[in-house]
Amino acid sequence: MKIQFTLVILIVFMLLPQDMGAQCAMCRAVLESEGSTAAAEGINNGIVYLMAIPYILVAGVFYFIYRKMKA
Repeated sequence: MKIQFTLVILIVFMLLPQDMGAQCAMCRAVLESEGSTAAAEGINNGIVYLMAIPYILVAGVFYFIYRKMKA
């Protein structure tokens, strides 16, 4: 009974919305408003690299699966 209650409480806490301290869009807005374009450009490039790498990896996996299925 205690394990079930603990599991229910854990699930409820996991489903509750979480407040985030900062997000990329907020960081970008702050950097662009400061007037330092070099720092803002560096942060924006970092965001693009972080976003692109998973897509490239998934595309590579699908390419190898496609080649395996075709052969």
